[in-house]
Amino acid sequence: MPNTPHQLADEFPEHLATIRHLRAVDGHFHRICEDYQAVNLAIHRAETDIEPVADLGMIDMRKARMRLKDEIYGMLTQPEKAAEDP
Repeated sequence: MPNTPHQLADEFPEHLATIRHLRAVDGHFHRICEDYQAVNLAIHRAETDIEPVADLGMIDMRKARMRLKDEIYGMLTQPEKAAEDP
């Protein structure tokens, strides 16, 4: 859904090039981005009553999104490990 809020490009516009690069070269980063997008879409669908969920389910999904977003941000702001590897 193009109008889904909280897309990574909207959350981290200053890191778009890094996001693209890491998704291409880092399997773990790619997976957590995919997980983030899936949770974010589920939250959007619940908030718009396309697929309603119980309040506790919504809380759990939002916590999961925040954990993933924190991990993504941490990876975006840490020095590139690939440059250190031989």
